[in-house]
Amino acid sequence: MDVSDALLLRAGPSALLTLDGAVRSLNAAMATALGGPVEQCLGRDFGDLWPASQRISAETLVVHAARTKTVAMRVLDFPGRGGACIVCLLEARLVKDPAGDEQLVWVHALDARNDMASLLIPFRVAIEAADLGLWMYSPQGDWLEWLGGKLVLAALYPDHTAPLSRVISAVRPDDREAFRQLLRSAPARSPWMRLRYLTDHDGWHQLAAQTRRIQLGFDGPERSFVVVRDDTKQAKHREEVQAALTAERQRAKDIADFSSALITAATEQEMQQVVLTRLAATFGANGALLALVDDGRLRVFTDARITMGEAEALHGMSLDHPSALPEAIRTGKPQFIPDRKDYIRRWPHGVGLLRLARLGDYAVAMTPLSEAGNQPLGAWHVYYDSGYRPSLEERTLMGTLADLAGQALRRIRLQQARVELATALQQTMLPTLPEHLPGLEVAARYRPSRDGLDIGGDWYDAFVTPDGAIALEIGDVQGHDVDAAAFMGLVRLSMRAIAAQEPDPGTVLMRTNELLTTMEPERFASCTILHLDPHNGRVTGTSAGHVPVLCAHRDGSYEICELPGGPVLGVVPDTEYREETFTLDEDSTLVMVTDGVVEGPDLTLEAGLERAGTLAARAVHDGLNAEATADRILDAAVAVDHLDDVAVLVIRRTGRRPRPQPTPGSARTAGKNRPRTRPVTGIG
Repeated sequence: MDVSDALLLRAGPSALLTLDGAVRSLNAAMATALGGPVEQCLGRDFGDLWPASQRISAETLVVHAARTKTVAMRVLDFPGRGGACIVCLLEARLVKDPAGDEQLVWVHALDARNDMASLLIPFRVAIEAADLGLWMYSPQGDWLEWLGGKLVLAALYPDHTAPLSRVISAVRPDDREAFRQLLRSAPARSPWMRLRYLTDHDGWHQLAAQTRRIQLGFDGPERSFVVVRDDTKQAKHREEVQAALTAERQRAKDIADFSSALITAATEQEMQQVVLTRLAATFGANGALLALVDDGRLRVFTDARITMGEAEALHGMSLDHPSALPEAIRTGKPQFIPDRKDYIRRWPHGVGLLRLARLGDYAVAMTPLSEAGNQPLGAWHVYYDSGYRPSLEERTLMGTLADLAGQALRRIRLQQARVELATALQQTMLPTLPEHLPGLEVAARYRPSRDGLDIGGDWYDAFVTPDGAIALEIGDVQGHDVDAAAFMGLVRLSMRAIAAQEPDPGTVLMRTNELLTTMEPERFASCTILHLDPHNGRVTGTSAGHVPVLCAHRDGSYEICELPGGPVLGVVPDTEYREETFTLDEDSTLVMVTDGVVEGPDLTLEAGLERAGTLAARAVHDGLNAEATADRILDAAVAVDHLDDVAVLVIRRTGRRPRPQPTPGSARTAGKNRPRTRPVTGIG
């Protein structure tokens, strides 16, 4: 056996290389370590046989020994059985081949069982360079040894070695079992696991741990190594970033909600509520008040954080007062007051206002409720902790919202003026019903549309004609605005004037239609007109495209009276309107309605007539008078949330006046002229 054979007969990995690193010979252990049979390794470069992560270390090991002619050592690792990494201390030195007198490099694994620390040196160096920490876990003794690393991490573990139970006790309970399993059933390399660890000196730390199972030496023991990373600062930073992002999103939502609420505010009170409930919270302020201008003086409203007692110095103040808030409104320029000293310097004549405690103890921002081209209608006033200075972005945003609030307030006041005008106009349009009619009760109800102005085109009328009969009208003009109301007034007054000369209902509608069509109006009107004789209950009626009349009886039944007639008024010239006649019995009631009562988005005309008829029949059966019957029908219409105008005209024949004998041509002798009716049993 020559010397080279003896060098390869070692139990551990061993190989002979040429000076340029080619494999001359190797034993089976080295071939296994390099991942192939002996035949495939011969003649190849030694460094190329190692994994990429180990290649440079293997090459420098050979080069160092060949060039310096000294012994070189490197710690290298290669795959072992079961996936565990085998870490070996390899030595390289020059030897002479006795057969050819050639210099060779002998590379072999040293037995490091008595010097395990030497195998761990590269790990410690790498761990420190990467700002990590390293534990070594020994399952036989169930203990952990701290091998070093980042100094901050070393401070987490005061003892160099510790039983696993002591380390586990510092781990948050929710993470303990997962950490224990990570150590005891560690794979060759585990994924990173997060755990929370409690230290004695600075509380909880957010750690990340990863295990690697390593065999120390070719025939050495296996150990689990735990790499530790302290993510506390990064986790805190992520939490801060997430909190800031969440706060920013919430702020954006608050601002959007604030803007939307200002835009949709329908009354001045709603606008005040929006400002006082949202302003301080939106800008992180301690409180807010709102000052509105009314006849040259301030009306002040406060949120829950400022009492009116504190703000009373501002309430009723003239805009000419030499102080900050009136100046902000007069000039339209925002004012920011960081402290009491600044206020006294800028407004020495307004020192008395320091009774407002917030102005003395806090920083205050005053922003006028401006609108382009118009004098501000007021200002809002928010206060912060003393010394706080809002950023330019915050001041700009506050100014934008204040402009929006000013626009909303101006819109609300303009709308209120229009509503007041519309209400006054509507009141002048509604007629006064005749009182003390013999044997009759008449009641009317009107509810304007909720679409547009608080006014519409529905109308009703009741008046005594020259022949002593009662004319009853109800109608509906297209639209819900001032023009509709004006056209409605024209139609109603025209019909009343014509009825004074021509009481016949068909003639009244024909003459009214002639008048309207000659004017070529842009609107049209539907209408029903009845001519009622209070002595005998004879009713003559006709309709211009209007909904049927309801007739309710004391026994709880009702009828739907579909009157003849013609098209709506103001569209087709030279139209004649046919009439029909029927009798209103004693203790019976006529109900005339507009389509808003019996039609809606979810209510068909048939269903609406049935509902109104049932309500009227029950009211008559219960002995209710005309007023109560009208209320019942109107309340039912409003309850279904109709958007259209609604008008109700109720006529009840009481029978308290003795009737004269029927005359020829009366309703009881003229059955051929009775209207088409649909009798309904009702509540019987």
